[in-house]
Amino acid sequence: MHRRLIAPGALAAASVLLAIPASAAGYSPGASGIGDPYYPAYGNGGYDVSHYDLRLTYQPVTDELAGTATILAKTTQDLSSFDLDFLLDVQEVRVNGATAAFAASGEHELVVTPKQPLAKGSSVTVVVRYSGVPSTKSAYGFSTWHRTPDGAVAADEPESAWWWFPSNDHPLDKATYDVSVAVPDGTQAISNGTLQSTTSRLGWTRYTWRQNKPQATYLATLALGKFDITTSTSEGGVPVVNAYSRDLGDNDGAARASVERTGEIVDWLSGYFGPYPFGTAGGYVPNTTTSYALETQTRVFYSPRQFANGSNTSVVVHELAHQWYGDSVSLKGWKEIWLNEGFARYAQWLWSEHEGEGTAQELADYTYASHPADDAFWTVRPGDPGAENQFDAAVYDRGALAVQALRNEIGDDAFFAVLKGWPQKYAYGNATVADFRAYAEQVSGKELGALFDAWLFQPTKPAAVARTVTAVAPVQPKSWKKIEATNSVHAG
Repeated sequence: MHRRLIAPGALAAASVLLAIPASAAGYSPGASGIGDPYYPAYGNGGYDVSHYDLRLTYQPVTDELAGTATILAKTTQDLSSFDLDFLLDVQEVRVNGATAAFAASGEHELVVTPKQPLAKGSSVTVVVRYSGVPSTKSAYGFSTWHRTPDGAVAADEPESAWWWFPSNDHPLDKATYDVSVAVPDGTQAISNGTLQSTTSRLGWTRYTWRQNKPQATYLATLALGKFDITTSTSEGGVPVVNAYSRDLGDNDGAARASVERTGEIVDWLSGYFGPYPFGTAGGYVPNTTTSYALETQTRVFYSPRQFANGSNTSVVVHELAHQWYGDSVSLKGWKEIWLNEGFARYAQWLWSEHEGEGTAQELADYTYASHPADDAFWTVRPGDPGAENQFDAAVYDRGALAVQALRNEIGDDAFFAVLKGWPQKYAYGNATVADFRAYAEQVSGKELGALFDAWLFQPTKPAAVARTVTAVAPVQPKSWKKIEATNSVHAG
């Protein structure tokens, strides 16, 4: 996933206050942020989205995107106006069928004022008609819309939706999706979930995808270009759709040798995490100049650079592990990132053991020994690293150390029961580190406050503990360099 080194929400300007009709007395604007301290302007207050219906048209030659977004939501307060997170040019907004006033505000806000105020608990239908050239748009000095020689890709973290659809852009507001995209014949459109239909007319082909399980906005993806698409079904019965740009060059073979093992790896992970939580799996490798991977729900994004040194099943394991830890069970706030990255990295350690290239304990020992007490590595607290360190390597490696410490503290039986039970307890919802600790304590019958504090929240190196790590410098496991190589691909 992407490494964002600033907290852009802290720079956002206050929303423009539009004129409110007299009938809206007692109603108030929804907040321009959902309340995340890492990204104060991300997401919005006052409503909760249940479904996004996106009907789009894209021209790859000019990078022009036009669309109509229909958003189904329910109000959580009496609303006089509300915000959407969005960057493209808006032609019209309707709320419950009536035209609404709208205005751009701050770096990425679209403020909508309906003709009639919205009472708390109301079902609301918002229709936004828009167009623009996403590659010309930026916010806070960056863009997450990636042009390719034959199209474009939307995939990034913690934000990417602003460049292609209006949304309540925060993991706390998950929704289902229908994404329908028309592209010139010969170009394909790939998104999350299941391909519902493909129709052609007058030189254009429309691809319609459906994600029928709740999905965070940053996990919604769109890939537009010329792909070789493969389909299969895993031995465990999970349909797999993979796609590869036709111009990957020397990276093509290694990419396929890695990503085509998706079905096998999904089945293997199911043994640890429980049944695969979605109706389809897969990944895509576009011809981008990016270098990171992202766990876009059911359709993982991989940059071709990750396969420059040959096949890389470890990164496939990492991103597929997120389908349980991060996608099905999503964080409530970005400070809870350990619930995503600590467990995805630990899945790589388990895969190393499976491949006979070093056990999880050996990897923990080596990780611990590789960082002396005065190493800045230990100053990053995986349980609340701060926005500037959210995707620091320590969140991954120290985060996985915390998982191994938990395993050794409660024993394998309880540990693997926690590992499998957690994604089922919070399936398709959101959770916090505190929730995880409470669940681990419930399953194990042990008080784990001191352990979680030492490994997740203290900016110091925990003391070596018997059965957790050794103080003697161990031999480097065979898988170490491959696993650590995935750190370098988190930078944009």
